[in-house]
Amino acid sequence: MMRPFRLSTTLATLGALLAAVVTTPAHATISGAGATNTATTVTYHFTYTGTPQYLRTYVDTDRNPSTGYAQAGIGAGDADLVFQGEAPLDTSAKYTQTYTSAGGVTYTPSTDNFANPERGLYHHTGDCDKADFSQATLESYRTAQGISLVMCVFYLADYKNGPIAQSALDHLRQQIDTVRAAGLKIVLRFAYTTSTTGDDTTKDRVLQHLDQLAPYLTAGQDVIAVVQAGLIGAWGEWYYTQNFGNAGTISSTDWANRKAVTDKLLSVVPSNRMIQLRTPKFKRTMYSTTAVQPSDAYNGSALSRIGHHNDCFLASPDDFGTYENTSVEYPYLQADTTYVAMGGETCGTNPPRSQCPTATTELAQFHWSFLNTDYEPNVLSSWNTGGCLAGITKNLGYRFRLESGTYPATATRGGSLPISFTVHNDGYATPFNPRNLELVLRNTSTGSTYKLPLTADPRRWTAGTSTTVDQTVTVPATVPAGSYDLLLNLPDPLLSTRPEYSIRLANQGTWDAATGMNSLLHTLTVS
Repeated sequence: MMRPFRLSTTLATLGALLAAVVTTPAHATISGAGATNTATTVTYHFTYTGTPQYLRTYVDTDRNPSTGYAQAGIGAGDADLVFQGEAPLDTSAKYTQTYTSAGGVTYTPSTDNFANPERGLYHHTGDCDKADFSQATLESYRTAQGISLVMCVFYLADYKNGPIAQSALDHLRQQIDTVRAAGLKIVLRFAYTTSTTGDDTTKDRVLQHLDQLAPYLTAGQDVIAVVQAGLIGAWGEWYYTQNFGNAGTISSTDWANRKAVTDKLLSVVPSNRMIQLRTPKFKRTMYSTTAVQPSDAYNGSALSRIGHHNDCFLASPDDFGTYENTSVEYPYLQADTTYVAMGGETCGTNPPRSQCPTATTELAQFHWSFLNTDYEPNVLSSWNTGGCLAGITKNLGYRFRLESGTYPATATRGGSLPISFTVHNDGYATPFNPRNLELVLRNTSTGSTYKLPLTADPRRWTAGTSTTVDQTVTVPATVPAGSYDLLLNLPDPLLSTRPEYSIRLANQGTWDAATGMNSLLHTLTVS
């Protein structure tokens, strides 16, 4: 078996001689010797067979055979290397490394407002079951307004006493297809009534309808950002209801029925998507009073998949019943929304609470990802007058900004490529759906690209923090020798060929709209 050996050390520790000795439990045919470096680190690698007791790397930094521990014609240390395994003793031919000046890049922030998937302001569609989406209109939201989300409240009022008609299901599919064609995503909610009489339907009927909806949710998962629980009560907000405990008077049976609907919704919504409940009390009562912990985030459990929406943000001291006890629910919601989806809308002016200082504080505190741009207009106008609307528009959800990066000037086919970059999240939240991360090598002559997966999870790049991604990838042996631009790609796993669904970084001179990739402003020579 051929086994790889790698040794990394800082440049500062290289003296006249470095011998790296690794004790392993004996044969040692050596091949594939090589070395790479960044500004601070040198990496030596070779491949061997068997299980030699010792593995060594000798580094000659002065190219003087009379100094150091002489092996295979080199002395103590510069950029001449030999690799050795024992026992039996096997020594490689001399390998000469040319130290390269690694590229250190400092990135310039951008203050532009631009569309990014699954975040920002959204347009509201309250009759999504009747009015057809227009692809051209949706596209203009993204290209002219920087909006990537549309709300679809899909009413099932005609089906309270029977199955959903196939025509309604076909219309739902059509709406989802139009959103996909336009390059947007959808915040989806089902409901049965707009009346405060609460004339919804029974638990059993809701469960039957969810079974019917399941295949359409699966087919549309790529462009469904999140599904709001809906289904119960007026507007699907769980307050005015004839079947699940009306106007806040909720029995134990009502709670059990509410949980049955929520559990069923979780089962029919694809496991890579979250749902949202209308108040913190609902999640705390039906599931747990403990917020999602970092170790449990994104593990597919109910707790990790249930987020929150507030549809009367700042409208009263308790946001019109959104909160019962802010001393308990505020710290809970702040912790929980670090890892689950949060969004909603305003519903009325309530100065000074509804004005900029409280708005910006609580949007950040509770990690808001999206907000209705259509309602409530007086509140939004006050934010514009107060000078905070532009900042809110940019900071809803995530806003990733490269700070710095270090990359080697050269690499070899089949060899190591160590990279390091630091990204800061200026937004209120993180992405709440899965997101890939790739280093891309693009040939400067042919345009051919080679995508190398990185292990970091952008969902862990929490709001207000800087994260350093430090990883060594392997350049594929099939990559032709040549000059390559380095790019960073954050594609949607389900829409990786659609640049509209890739994340744009908030830097100047880095975004490539045609490919959905971000230039790292560095060129690498592969030999």
